Amino acid sequence: MTSNTRNWKPQTALVHAGTLRSGFGETSEAMYLTQGYVYDTAQAAEARFKGEEPGFIYSRYANPTVDMFEKRMCALEGAEDARATASGMAAVTAALLCSARAGDHIVAARALFGSCRWVVETLAPKYGIEATLVDGTEIANWEKAVRPNTRLFFLESPTNPTLEVVDIAAVASLADSIGARLIVDNVFATPLQQKPLQLGAHIVVYSATKHIDGQGRCLGGIILSDKKWIDENLHDYFRHTGPSLSPFNAWTLLKGLETLPLRVRQQTESAGRIADFLAERSEIVRVIYPGRADHPQAAVVKKQMSGGSTLICLDVKGGKQAAFAFQNALDVVLISNNLGDAKSLITHPATTTHKNLSDEARAELGIGPGTLRLSVGLEDTDDLLEDIEQALKAAG
Repeated sequence: MTSNTRNWKPQTALVHAGTLRSGFGETSEAMYLTQGYVYDTAQAAEARFKGEEPGFIYSRYANPTVDMFEKRMCALEGAEDARATASGMAAVTAALLCSARAGDHIVAARALFGSCRWVVETLAPKYGIEATLVDGTEIANWEKAVRPNTRLFFLESPTNPTLEVVDIAAVASLADSIGARLIVDNVFATPLQQKPLQLGAHIVVYSATKHIDGQGRCLGGIILSDKKWIDENLHDYFRHTGPSLSPFNAWTLLKGLETLPLRVRQQTESAGRIADFLAERSEIVRVIYPGRADHPQAAVVKKQMSGGSTLICLDVKGGKQAAFAFQNALDVVLISNNLGDAKSLITHPATTTHKNLSDEARAELGIGPGTLRLSVGLEDTDDLLEDIEQALKAAG
């Protein structure tokens, strides 16, 4: 890395930051598909295992291609250190379990992706970690949930799938006041449109499967924080439990980062136009989009996000039957539970991503039988609008 990396704009950092080159001087990052490494002498091996000599030991611990991905994400996020994982959920689980121990208490926003909520509600208590879920949009709810043993706050913002926005700075300030840490899942905003660490969060997690890859090719995740927390809490967990990212996936994600600003900009512009279009349709009961003035937390959006989102939440009049008919009539937009892809994708959360929640829990989150989550891709916006319009008419 060159000395002026810190001064690079995101577009430049996402092309160049963290690059390691072999003696061949390759332009594209090298893919180091290796499990282990060779030492010149037995003494060199001993020194490397002692940490007295820099270098790689085993690709479960670290790998040159994975290292490039981690460094590039640090440059983008403004983080001191990072660890890349095999999936987004591996990142979430590691961040949570390494931030709390038996006897501790977690306060989490109730609007979470289904698997994230399972980790908080079901897995953590198995290890003696208590959890309380709150409506995260009001800071008073976080304050009321605090106990003497509260050590961790966890939230998504915007949330999946209803795009609620939580005041990250307010929650981070509360965490600081009680000696707790705040973990933010920043997937829906992307690292380009929201900077949780700058807002006071202590740990940021991503499913790199989403916008960072952005082309439906591979799984990946990453945890970013200060070096002290990673060294003291995450390093040994990561080394010994093995949730490491494969070098091939790291290389794919590096290629995705190069085009991330171009893709997110286009997807966000299209999403804004589509949200405005849907808001005027009689077939639609509700549209939630962070770029609109009628968003429930519009003031917070303006304060902490530099753009809207590539996601739209909408409710189709007529419940599940109408929502299914609308999805089935789409031609360009594909039915899939993924998001952040170059292809526009739509899903029915009540029967897919959030199906394991009770009816009452889904109702609390604002997920009804007609709720849909639309992830806007890179297709021509006019083609998407035409496709959505014809599907609404076809669905009656």
